[in-house]
Amino acid sequence: MTTARNLLLVVLDEDRGQAVSSGDLSLALAGAELVDLLGAGALALRADRIVPGADTAAPADRLLAQAFASLKRQAPYEPVGDWLWRRGDALAAAYVAALEEEGSLTRRRRRGHPFAAGEPVPADSPARRRAAELWSRADPVLVSLAEGVGIHNDGAAGPVEAADDSVTLVLAAVGDALLELEGERQRRTIEQAAFDNVWRVP
Repeated sequence: MTTARNLLLVVLDEDRGQAVSSGDLSLALAGAELVDLLGAGALALRADRIVPGADTAAPADRLLAQAFASLKRQAPYEPVGDWLWRRGDALAAAYVAALEEEGSLTRRRRRGHPFAAGEPVPADSPARRRAAELWSRADPVLVSLAEGVGIHNDGAAGPVEAADDSVTLVLAAVGDALLELEGERQRRTIEQAAFDNVWRVP
């Protein structure tokens, strides 16, 4: 299981009605992919730029292989933040579809909507149990990414820190992207409110 898959399962398990934004989750999933590609030696960070590893085989996981294939392979290479936005476009939906196809997610039907697909929920599976185990152990990368989208781990004692500087840089870039996305949401809300005030009938 990849970090991104574990993250999605944890978020869906721990959401408890908090309605995590798909945009936030997509950015966090992209960050999780970078962490796994770093761990596999498929890339390195040069300052804040992603440098693909030479002669590195694509990962076995289909979605992680897509992430690997999307890396820009010519200098000056791509900043981490830019890649997160590019790769994170609708990434949550892609992971939900993949895990549903594999049977790791099911659909919970809503009352009064017998023909509606319902919301995705983790199925009882080894993948779910593995993700839950990492969450209970307060895996630092998993906890950091989940907390970035609003899912808090009560068992984590204080701020979580990754052991690797490159991983820390990726997690910080995810945090910056999430703040930027929230800022954009607030800006749009203010603009919409101003527009509504202009056209409000006295």
